[in-house]
Amino acid sequence: MTIDVHAHVLLPSLQAGVEARAPELVQEAAALELRRNGAESLAVSGPMVGSRIPRLTQVTERIAAMDAQGVDVQWVSASPNHFYPWAPEGLAVWAANEANRLVAEHVAQVPDRLVGLGLVPLQHPERIVECLDDAVLGRGLAGVEISSFAGDVELSDERLEPFWARAAELGCVVFLHPFGCSLDERLDRFYLSNTVGQPTENAVALSHLIFAGVLDRHPSLKLVVAHGGGYLPFAIGRSDRAWQVRPEARRCAHAPSSYLSKIWFDTVVHDPSALQHLIAAAGASQVVLGSDYPFDMGLDEPVDFVRGAGLSADITDGILAGNAAALLATKVPA
Repeated sequence: MTIDVHAHVLLPSLQAGVEARAPELVQEAAALELRRNGAESLAVSGPMVGSRIPRLTQVTERIAAMDAQGVDVQWVSASPNHFYPWAPEGLAVWAANEANRLVAEHVAQVPDRLVGLGLVPLQHPERIVECLDDAVLGRGLAGVEISSFAGDVELSDERLEPFWARAAELGCVVFLHPFGCSLDERLDRFYLSNTVGQPTENAVALSHLIFAGVLDRHPSLKLVVAHGGGYLPFAIGRSDRAWQVRPEARRCAHAPSSYLSKIWFDTVVHDPSALQHLIAAAGASQVVLGSDYPFDMGLDEPVDFVRGAGLSADITDGILAGNAAALLATKVPA
């Protein structure tokens, strides 16, 4: 058994609905993406995504790709372009609930192979819990996917406390996957918006969670992080030093490095030595198989990548399936 926790689905009807409801805001968001990514990268990304639409939308294509990779089960989450962090409250709630419905319909076509993750409107903290309940209890999804920030809402925001508490209570997964980077034009060439932006956003978001004490208050939270957690697991010593010497960095109960063993990280790190370091930093039980299917920055052969990383058989088996399976063992049933 192998379980891939990081795979995406595209929801064209959702995008069409958002465009029909807020065309001017959609245009503004597109302009921001152009500014953040640069015209050269967008000119490459458009055809890349276009060529993968069958794999992003059709279950038969997905299952065929899984079989070719040696993946038995995928956790399917919406492509991050469906976060709509700029959407006003009414549209944001509608979009999250519609995404939950569409993802549930997608995975229900092959329920023994696919597990779904829904969405919540991160920029509207007062509406998040109801959308979480819609995803997990209403639609039977395994949890929800969130970005690293949305508008003025960082993951340390006190307004998110009810969300973390409810997610812990439900025993569901919260999958942290950034979309966009606040460094904006500094990353608008060489595809830095992805190669530097994504790991930066992961590091910033996780640092907000750790230093704010979110994991102290909600120790049973099941947080799974894309892209191996970005830069943070590889520079965690600097966070520990700040916790030791800076009073404003002492809002968490323990050294930041100790919280890595309370978070789960996927294997989309592209380098066997990086995977080995991640295991050393977080623990073998905290690493789970991911592919970022079917995008070009993912792992084309995720199972082979783990098997070729020079790990013990027990650690390999845990990463390929056991660690992810354990995450869903105590989820509250829908």
